[in-house]
Amino acid sequence: MKYYLYLFFFLPAEIFGLPLDALVDTEHRTALLSQGTVMEAQFKAPEPRLVPRYVFVENLTDSLMQTVDPTLFVETLHLYKKSSGAGLSGWTSAERRGLFNNALALSSLTGIQYYSNSRKAMRTFYEISTVIDGPATKRPLPDPVYGQPPQEVSLYARQKDLTFGDNIYRYTYYAQSDGFVFVQENYTALVYGIVPAVGKGNLRSIVAVIDAEDYLLIYAASMAKAVSLPGMNQQIGKSFSSRVDALLQWFTRQADKAFASVR
Repeated sequence: MKYYLYLFFFLPAEIFGLPLDALVDTEHRTALLSQGTVMEAQFKAPEPRLVPRYVFVENLTDSLMQTVDPTLFVETLHLYKKSSGAGLSGWTSAERRGLFNNALALSSLTGIQYYSNSRKAMRTFYEISTVIDGPATKRPLPDPVYGQPPQEVSLYARQKDLTFGDNIYRYTYYAQSDGFVFVQENYTALVYGIVPAVGKGNLRSIVAVIDAEDYLLIYAASMAKAVSLPGMNQQIGKSFSSRVDALLQWFTRQADKAFASVR
């Protein structure tokens, strides 16, 4: 049975979204409206190129880049068109709550697929994905549900994938009135085959969801300081690119659920 955590503070029934023009430049706006998604992958002296013009996300991304000092950086911008009947001038408080709680539903990552560049076929991303009570005991917990999104909350998750093995991650969620962000940090080292590819704390993945009136603007990025072996950065980078895409597809399905639940 799910447990419910409630924080009570006033929010208007509808929160006005930010214009897309204010969040991205003309080039990326045109590409998003025509293609839906823009992706960049960098392996030498990486720097953010797609981060939205949203101060909280810009500052957080810069801080994470300084912490990790990554050797590879994959980032994506995605435009999610709200369905008719959704809060097209901005999300409602109910939609915001539903989107936040669906982003917390880490168990729903179990079994999702991504395209493996090395195998040229679809492959399971997470064989296991569950919230746990802590990295020592690892007891499974139900996905948390909040009556109102808290400004900041952290949790641990056990996630087993077929590329990097069985690992513990720390997730931190941040909520703003017109956006929310969650960050994944590896609490254990990631092993690629038999190679310890990414040390503990040397990976950060960020997903930012910003209310952009008729759309949700979704920014997803993975940054890692990988082991220095010939070709390893590019190989891991290709894997991360596919996994970021799978994460985006997962979240768009979660968004569909959130908007459907409040109609």
